[in-house]
Order: sequence, then C-alpha cells, then structure tokens
Amino acid sequence: MGRVGAFFDMDKTLIAENSGSLYMKRRYETGEITATELAKGFGAYLQYKLGVLDIAAWTREMMKEFEGRAVAEIQRESEEWLVDLLIESLYPEARTIVEEHQDKDHVVAIVSGSTNFVVAPLARYLGIDHILTTRLEEKEGRFTGRVVEPVCFEEGKIHWLRELVADQDIDLARSWFYTDSITDVPLLEMVGHPVVVNPDPRLYRQAARRGWPVRVFEAPGALAAS
Repeated sequence: MGRVGAFFDMDKTLIAENSGSLYMKRRYETGEITATELAKGFGAYLQYKLGVLDIAAWTREMMKEFEGRAVAEIQRESEEWLVDLLIESLYPEARTIVEEHQDKDHVVAIVSGSTNFVVAPLARYLGIDHILTTRLEEKEGRFTGRVVEPVCFEEGKIHWLRELVADQDIDLARSWFYTDSITDVPLLEMVGHPVVVNPDPRLYRQAARRGWPVRVFEAPGALAAS
C-alpha cells in the first residue's frame, strides 16, 4: 500500500480570510496599486464566489504585473508582513487536524490557487513540506509575468496533485482532502476521505447528498473570547 495523504485547501479552510484579498489590500496600503485596482480585485473575488469568473484567465492577466520584479524581493516582502496576518486568521481546529495527520506521518500538503510566495509562509509555520500553488515563471532571478501552466485551480489542482501522488507514492483511497470550495468537488471525489469545511450553500448541499462529513470551524479568537 502507498502512503496516506492529507491535502488542504488554504483560503476559508486553513485560514478564515482570502489570502489574495489580504495581499491586494497590502499592495494598496503600500501604494503599489490604486483604489480602482483594489476594487477591481475585490470585484473579481465576488465573481469567483458566484461562479462566474474565469479564474485561470484572470490569474494569467494579474500575474503580468510582476514582470521584471525580483523573486527574492517579493519573497522577502511576503515573509515580512504576510505570515503574521495568516497566523492571525488560522483556524485553531485546522491547525489541530494538520498536526494529527503529521503525527501519523501522513503526506501533508496545501493545495491552493494562490501563489507560492503567499502560501509558503503559512506552510513553513505549520511545518508542511509540500505546497501545490499557482507558480510564477522565473528567469535569472526575476518573474517573467507568465505563470507555469496549468494554473493551480480546478483541473490544474488535479494535475499538480497527481504529480505529488506519483512522487510520494500516495494511496488516494486512504487519503484525505479538506476544502470549503465547490470548485474542489473533483478533488473531494478523488480521495477516500473527503471532508467539507466551512461550506457555502452549494457545497453544503453536495456534501449532504453524498454523505460527506462537514466541519464548521470556530472563527480565530472566538474560543479565547468565550
């Protein structure tokens, strides 16, 4: 038998926030983008939640903004400010579940449509060795403005996950996938232990129909405040 995998979506599954929105808000506060660009980004997130956004095409367009930027500079900036925001929004129950899988020597991975420099700080904090993300193409230490295909979303997530499964000799029938997103239904179907976390109504209905377990996490800070 192969190893057991435990795969986690990030936004609204491990953390209570949308990491892309946090990143855009930070870029606005530092003057990198305008209020109009910030509003456009939040509008795209709303379209995504409504299921009417071509997220792969939108991601390719947005990544053009990083053309020519030094990879080390972006990584340093994200480490300086992003990790604290991500830790503050980390669900305590999610952290406990990650640790339980790690204690069992499962192959734990974050599978997210966010970029590597957004996901990596949280992964390091949680001691997670594997991250499957939307990767930006690099050349001579700088971003080219293109993404490494496929974008890590829907079919792209499946592509990168299958690579990890093959590399780590993972038995999907014994593995787990945790997500809040209706777009991840194909990945929930791939594993023997699908778990729906903090679902919206569409995913909740899918879970109820299929008999998938549903977890609703307390908001970060709620337990301490009670």
